[in-house]
Amino acid sequence: MHALRPQAAATLARGVVIPAHPLALTAERTLDERRQRALTRYYLDAGAGGVAVGVHTTQFEIRDPEHGLFEPVLRLAIEEVEAHGDPSVIRIAGVSGNTAQAVAEAELAHELGYDAVLVSPRVPGASPAELLDRARAIGEIMPLVGFYLQSAIGGPTLDRAFWRDFASIDAVVAVKAAPFDRYRTLELVRGVAESGRSSEIALYTGNDDAILADLLATYTVDSPAGPQTLRFVGGLLGQWAVGTHAAVRMLDQVHRALAGDDALLRMLTARAADLVDVNQAVFDPGHDFHGVIAGVHEVLRQQGLLEGTWCLDPAESLSPGQADEIARTRLAYPDLADDAFVAEHLERWLA
Repeated sequence: MHALRPQAAATLARGVVIPAHPLALTAERTLDERRQRALTRYYLDAGAGGVAVGVHTTQFEIRDPEHGLFEPVLRLAIEEVEAHGDPSVIRIAGVSGNTAQAVAEAELAHELGYDAVLVSPRVPGASPAELLDRARAIGEIMPLVGFYLQSAIGGPTLDRAFWRDFASIDAVVAVKAAPFDRYRTLELVRGVAESGRSSEIALYTGNDDAILADLLATYTVDSPAGPQTLRFVGGLLGQWAVGTHAAVRMLDQVHRALAGDDALLRMLTARAADLVDVNQAVFDPGHDFHGVIAGVHEVLRQQGLLEGTWCLDPAESLSPGQADEIARTRLAYPDLADDAFVAEHLERWLA
C-alpha cells in the first residue's frame, strides 16, 4: 500500500472541511471544464483542507461508458490542487463498483496523485464479508476512507462488527459516517473503538442533517484498552460543497469551542438548527432526497458558479418549490451562504 503523504496525514488528523465535489455540466449534459475548474478554485480559496472527487455528489454516473468522465474529472481537480500549491491539501477520490472496478479506480487515483480513496459501500447484493474483502483488496493500492452511506440513496445497513473489522484493516486512515441515523452513527463509532486502531483513524461526519451535532459530540466508548473518548474531527460533506468558506470558519469555531471556549460552544449549539434548515432546503428530504444533487447545483447556480442544475441522469432534478426554499435560506442565513465571498472572486475563478 502507498502511505499517506505526511502533510496529508497531518491535515486529516487535525480535522478539516472536505467538500464533496459536484459536477459542472453544460445544457447538453457534457462536462463544463471551465466551471468544473472554477468549483475547485472556490473550495481551495475558501480554505478547504481537501477535496473529495468522484463521490456521490460528483454523480456515480461519471463512470458510465456513455459519459466516460471519471478520469477527466479526477484529472481536472488534481491539476487545480497542484496549481494552488498547498501540499497540505488532501486529495480524496471516490471508488465504487465491484472489487475489480474499485481496484482499477484506486490504481488510476494513485497514478493521478490522489492521497486516499473513499470506498462506496453501494455494491448491490454484496454481503458485509464481501465488502470487507473488497476493502482489503483496495487497501493494497491506496489508503482507505470508509463510508457509511445512508440507505435512502442505496447504502447498506452495516453493524458494529462490520466497522470493527473494517477499522482493523491497516490501510484505513479515516471513516466518514453518513447513515443519517444517530443509532447507526453510534454503532460506527463503537466499532472503530473496538478495533483498537481509533488513534490511527480520523472520524469525519458525513451526516449533512446533523453536522454540528456530530462535531460537538463526545463519544465515550469501550475499546480494548478500556473506555476511550472519540470525536468527529471534521466533515466530508455534500452540504459543504456550498457555503464552504463559512464552513471553514465554523469548523475553526468548533475546534476552539471544544478547547474550552464556552461562549463559542453556546453559539454553535444555538446555530445547529439553522444549519439543519439550510440542509433541508438543499438536500430535499421532503421528497426522499430526490433533489439532493440538483439542490447543491441550484445554490451554485444562484451564485453564478454553475450555469444550470443539469445532472447526467435527466430524472435527477429539483423538486417543486426547492429553488424557492434554497433562496429563502440564503436570505435567512447569509453568514452560512458565502454569497459575498463568491461574488468577490467569481470572475477570477471563471477566467
